[in-house]
Amino acid sequence: MANMSYCRFENTANDLRDCIYAIEEGEYNNGISNTEKRGLDEIFELAHRLVNDLEYDVESILSSDDN
Repeated sequence: MANMSYCRFENTANDLRDCIYAIEEGEYNNGISNTEKRGLDEIFELAHRLVNDLEYDVESILSSDDN
């Protein structure tokens, strides 16, 4: 289900926090399905892109005064 644009980042941050918690707590130490592996791989690639390729765009958005 798609996020509404007015809460996209808030909802995604909550979901990503849940994913990180699951990894930290070892929820996948006994295996992970292929579909979940593909999802984790996509999250990893997107996080890398966000941090490395879009750094200046994100900083610009965060520093804007359009509250």
